[in-house]
Amino acid sequence: MTFKAEYIWIDGTEPTAKLRSKTKIIAGESAGLDALPIWGFDGSSTNQAEGHSSDRVLKPVFTCPDPIRGGDDILVLCEVLNIDFTPHESNTRAALREVAEKFASQEPIFGIEQEYTFFQDGYPLGFPKGGFPAPQGGYYCGVGADEIFGREVVEAHLENCLEAGLGLSGINAEVMPGQWEFQVGPLSPLEVSDQLWVARWLLYRTAEDFGVSATLDPKPVKGDWNGAGAHTNFSTKAMREGYDAIITACESLGEGSKPLDHVKNYGAGIDDRLTGLHETAPWNEYSYGVSNRGASVRIPWQVEKDGKGYIEDRRPNANVDPYVVTRLIVDTCCSALDKAGQV
Repeated sequence: MTFKAEYIWIDGTEPTAKLRSKTKIIAGESAGLDALPIWGFDGSSTNQAEGHSSDRVLKPVFTCPDPIRGGDDILVLCEVLNIDFTPHESNTRAALREVAEKFASQEPIFGIEQEYTFFQDGYPLGFPKGGFPAPQGGYYCGVGADEIFGREVVEAHLENCLEAGLGLSGINAEVMPGQWEFQVGPLSPLEVSDQLWVARWLLYRTAEDFGVSATLDPKPVKGDWNGAGAHTNFSTKAMREGYDAIITACESLGEGSKPLDHVKNYGAGIDDRLTGLHETAPWNEYSYGVSNRGASVRIPWQVEKDGKGYIEDRRPNANVDPYVVTRLIVDTCCSALDKAGQV
């Protein structure tokens, strides 16, 4: 008996990494993560090595059922290692793992809202060729063939993610034709990041079958259209129990060089999206506020009302690396909470 394992990894393309995958046929019954073999690939073809020393190692770190192939077949997310088994420089998961372990006692959890845009024949799905649709207004969470485009792909992607056992918590149409969102979490930093990368792979792979492509471009159409983000919701045990910790976390994200340290790692093209318009704060200014989608960080109204809960960092781009954004937020906020004794 054999089964197919689709080994998935994040490459070294800059400024925005791409997903890569290839299939391994494994003899025997489908096994757990620890039983899966390491594998190799040509790093010179993925911007992760030079041709004279091109071998790189794939180490399985997360596995789930393969909803595309079905049966006993699986998806296998991998870390990229050098041949001495040290993390490759493009491996951002390794750095997150260290920070997540350091602050594990604070029980940080995340929910990430992944926005994306469908394209077909060089145009956003729903855009007339050579022109523009009606201005944004009725598309967000809309219904009807005159305002909604690509729902069949979105529904298929949702089903695939659920069959894979991923922790999706919802989907919705966004403010531009062909623009959608799915949410992953609440989950721990490593879990939400691993599952978001696999959900992205499933998005691209599902869209293939419909002859459309999906992009995480943060500003897929210039002009008076909202960009595409990955709003990142975050809390710790102390934040889920009291409001003082909420304020400490918000303040910590604005201290010293932290705003720019974060923004420069929140995805390529951040200044195209964070203009101060279209429900964003300017990329070079930090602010937070209750129920304010024009702030860098939003405190939901019910959090203020309940005196506990979570915060939403609205700055990350759709193309952000979830390993990086979760690491930065955990390191900044949990360090501040630890210093304040709010753990």
